[in-house]
This record gives sequence, structure tokens and C-alpha cells, in this order.
Amino acid sequence: MARAPLGPMAAAAIGAALGAVAARAAYTAFRRRPPLGDEKTWTRTNHRGEPITLLEGPAFVAGAGAAAALAPGLPPATRAAALIACAGGGVLGGYDDLYGATSSKGFKGHLTALARGEVTSGAVKILGIGASGLAAAALVSRGPVDTVVNGALVAGAANLANLFDLRPGRAIKVGLLTGGPLLAATLAARGPAAVPAAALAALPLGAAAALLPEDLRERAMLGDAGANALGALLGLAAATSLGRRGRLTVLGTVAALTAASEKISFTKVIAGNRVLNQIDMLGRRPAPPPAVPAGA
Repeated sequence: MARAPLGPMAAAAIGAALGAVAARAAYTAFRRRPPLGDEKTWTRTNHRGEPITLLEGPAFVAGAGAAAALAPGLPPATRAAALIACAGGGVLGGYDDLYGATSSKGFKGHLTALARGEVTSGAVKILGIGASGLAAAALVSRGPVDTVVNGALVAGAANLANLFDLRPGRAIKVGLLTGGPLLAATLAARGPAAVPAAALAALPLGAAAALLPEDLRERAMLGDAGANALGALLGLAAATSLGRRGRLTVLGTVAALTAASEKISFTKVIAGNRVLNQIDMLGRRPAPPPAVPAGA
């Protein structure tokens, strides 16, 4: 008896479940035996001045990568593109997490330093993620123009996601809020492309949602490795499921927000908007009270 063909809903459910289970398993394994060093290698200080682990990032990369490798319904080219986007964002982001310097900040800062002949870790990451984005896009695009647009979308989304990873759960919430409507659109679509589009959109969302509790409790954070990989996979999902007009609209939005980040603080904008602040604080510990000046 022939099996019924896999539908978009089933493909999305399986992709999300694979991502969630693999990410949680990887996080548990990495906490017991951290890769590339010991626990101190991956420990940083958060906005409260408390220690926090970056191992959530490698766990996301491993979980989403495993889901991309195993999820049913993905054509070989799409599967390979997802693995390249995930690995490119994860490896280059991890390099910046472990070995990055803070002398230059922001997209403009790293490119300005590069123009002076100074190769910063951020510049290596920007150029590397740009190259991996183009490589992933080349596997799922039609012609050079589509490849450039899709590659810019993958790389730009990877960079933008990292700009939100400044407070507990923020990058994952942004990923869920932007990836959720994209997933819904793929589930409502018809035709043979609907199944791989749904699976591709769901797998990073499952991995991210599974790690959100650790992020909100301020036990762990995505870091560059996890945030870059999350953004790259969502960018690839948009590149493979939207028409050209939709992709150009998303790319324009990504570019505008990236440019705005050089001038304004997303944290201040979010804190100053009641709705955005409520979403940002949802599930988090209360904000630390302001410091009282000595002698006050």
C-alpha cells in the first residue's frame, strides 16, 4: 500500500520537532563537555554583570543543522543550501564569539577598519557569511540576479538577527515573530514547492523555541554563532518561498534596519515603546533597578 504524500503541515511539524529535540540534546551534551575548550571558554558576562554561557549558540547550530540534514521533503539542493547557511553563520559567528575583538563595532566599523588594512574578526565574519550566503543562494536560485538577491537576503538576515541578541530571549523572539508568518504562508501555499518551504521555515523555529527557556532565564545566550545561524536560515526560508517582489521588500527592510542600527539603539527604541517593551520583557526576569549614586 502506497504511503500518502507528505503535506506541508506534516513536513513543518517534523522539521520543527527534529530541530527542537536535536537542539535540546546538543545543549545538554555541550554543557557536560563543551567543544573547543572548557566551560570558561564559553562564559561571558551579561547585561547584569552575571556569568552566562554561549553554548546555546553551538546547540542551535547543531540542532538546526541536524534537522536540515534529516527533515523529509527537502530536495537535495535545498538541504545542502540549508546546511551551508547554518554552518556558515554558526562557524563564523562562533569564531567571532571566541576570538573576536571589540576595537571596531558595527557593520560600518568593521568595513572602515578593513579599508585601513586592519582585518578584524568582525570583517572576517561579514565577508565569510556573505560568501556562504551566496553559496547557499546559488543552489536554490534561478540565474545570477536571483543569486545575488537571495545571497544578500541570507547574509543580511544573519547579521540583523545578531543585532537583536542584546537582551535575554530577544533574538529568538524576533526570529519567532518574523518566521511565524513566513511559516504560516508556506502552510497556506499550494503546489510541490510548499512542502520543502514549510520544512525549511519550521526547522530553525523549532530549534530556537526549544532553547528559549534557557535564554529567558539568563542561563545561556545565542551569541553570534546562534544568532547568525538563526537569521541565515530564516533568510534562506524567505528566499525560497517568496516571489521576487516579496524578497526585495524583505531585503530592503533588512538593509534599512541594519543601517538604522549604526545610528540608533534598538534597546532604547524597544524600551521606549510600550508594546515592544512588553513583548521584550515577556518571560524575563525584571529589569535591574537603576544604580543609586554614592551619597544619594
